[in-house]
Amino acid sequence: MKLDIFTEIQDPRPWTPDHEHRRIMEALEQAKLADEMGYGTWWQVEHHGGEEFSLSSAPEILLTAISQHTKNIRLGHSAALAPYRFNHPIRIAERAAFLDHLSNGRVELGLARSTIPEWRTFNIAADEARDQMQQAFEMIPKMWTQERFSWKSQYFDIKDVPIVPKPLQKPHPALWQACSSPASFEQAGRNGVGALGVTLWAPPEQVKAWIGLYRQAIAACKQPVGEFINDKVAFFTFVHCADTDEEAMRNGAATAAAWYTNRSFTFFEAKEQFLQQAAEQEKRLKDPAGSALLGQFLTDEQARSGGRVNRAQIVIGRIMQGEDVPPEEVYDALAEQDSLIVGSPETCLRKMQVYADLGIDRLMCFHQVGQLPHDKVMKSIRLVGELIPKLERKSTGSLSAQV
Repeated sequence: MKLDIFTEIQDPRPWTPDHEHRRIMEALEQAKLADEMGYGTWWQVEHHGGEEFSLSSAPEILLTAISQHTKNIRLGHSAALAPYRFNHPIRIAERAAFLDHLSNGRVELGLARSTIPEWRTFNIAADEARDQMQQAFEMIPKMWTQERFSWKSQYFDIKDVPIVPKPLQKPHPALWQACSSPASFEQAGRNGVGALGVTLWAPPEQVKAWIGLYRQAIAACKQPVGEFINDKVAFFTFVHCADTDEEAMRNGAATAAAWYTNRSFTFFEAKEQFLQQAAEQEKRLKDPAGSALLGQFLTDEQARSGGRVNRAQIVIGRIMQGEDVPPEEVYDALAEQDSLIVGSPETCLRKMQVYADLGIDRLMCFHQVGQLPHDKVMKSIRLVGELIPKLERKSTGSLSAQV
């Protein structure tokens, strides 16, 4: 399993007069250190109207800056918002290709359909977002590899246009899809692209099931949207490493995890999002032309759970209903299901091995969270970076022997 870094550029209150500039410059410093420590990819999100939750409204610009201050770390969009009112597919293709040249071939491109509040801001119909993302997946690789490009659908009418520049990487950069539901993991596999998921609120058995669905779908993929299949799975989760477990907690790890949980469910209007996903899944189950694999997975998942909910799901449900759950309670519920990687290097390595054993190829370490001080984030990046050789080395013995 390789270690990457995932960032939102969070900017929690209280704010100083230079708060935005400071956070952006800190992100650049963190990227430089990640490159020095040997992390695989720097993954930058795209969000709009994020306020405290995320300053990352123009990730392609930050990634361009990072490309000029680093040498080896790969540069990942995680992910470019694909409905065309956010980003026209031509603009996604052009920007990614240009960045590929400026970075000497280090770009990895993920696409996402986004969520309810951002759809509302950009006047995007929720029931069209997935189809628009699918068309973007099918269009962009062709723009990169064909001399001239044409496409006609209910959304686009493009006639014989040369899309330049072409990427430096041949045939093109690796493609990924942001995944947060069984339907999206199945779609990513069917498209032959990598899956970018989140483990923060999912217990290991659920993550394992999602990975299994993805592996089945991609094994059956005969016509990937790109010129090659990217069969990798990446997940992000909160990671904070200090010299000792006690120091990690003193740094504010519990408060940061709770802050992120509360803020993310508020920003994404999670109750509405979950209802939308449930409606989509029900529609796919009833659609004769839908995926039989997804339908069987949803049926099996219902049987596996037996209708049970775990402690983390109960806490999340309370947050979705607007309750202000104490930080310690949120942290304990997430830690109980191994959703957080917090503690000493030894503790973090042991927890990371849990994810490696699930079949995750890339663990996207979410270091810069909430009000964690920049110097503590930098120390966490450094300490976790020192674990990279141990995780990437093929194990010849037990994990305890490596520690």
